[in-house]
Amino acid sequence: MYEIRSVRSIRVHRRAWTDHRLSADTGWPFGRRYRWPDVMTWGVPHIDLPPLPGIAGLLAGYPQTAGPLNSLAETLLRGPSPLTPEQRETIAAYVSRRNECTFCFQTHDAVARWLRRDDGSGATDSLMTVLLAIADKVRVDGRSVTADDIEQARAAGADDRTIHDTVLIAAAFSMFNRYVDGLNTFTPTDPGDYERHARALAENGYLRPPI
Repeated sequence: MYEIRSVRSIRVHRRAWTDHRLSADTGWPFGRRYRWPDVMTWGVPHIDLPPLPGIAGLLAGYPQTAGPLNSLAETLLRGPSPLTPEQRETIAAYVSRRNECTFCFQTHDAVARWLRRDDGSGATDSLMTVLLAIADKVRVDGRSVTADDIEQARAAGADDRTIHDTVLIAAAFSMFNRYVDGLNTFTPTDPGDYERHARALAENGYLRPPI
């Protein structure tokens, strides 16, 4: 693992990591063909990490937890659910934005837009409005979700699995957000850097390694 002591050292080691291909366990499309953004924010991570953005650096630096975390993301966002992948990405992006996690918000918002482009659907209906309200409560304090919140979701068409998946996505992405920001990972500032990789996540999910 490269030792990152300053922003300058990121530039020194960048070329070595540009050709690094993430293992199958890391899954995220920031490997061999990743075009490095010109600017990253938040300075230096709190621990030694490869100079990869956001959770990609954590997955590459700690492969023993990368597999379970990517499997969780794949299950939540691409596994069987009454919610579409685009709706689930929208919940992940919304929670991340409310938690002020720039990397996770920009990533999943871009993926949701790609999925919306592919299937022509939207996620701003009455059901999503009540589900996002529940997700927002979960990210702050799960105990604040009330029976009235659940009844409103049912009235909008949610079944038990829809409510379950919404709560679990909100809870899991609050954890992902705190993982990414709690270790002060690198955050690209150019929205185009997220857009370029959103299609790969939209089409391939979270388990397929980059090519």
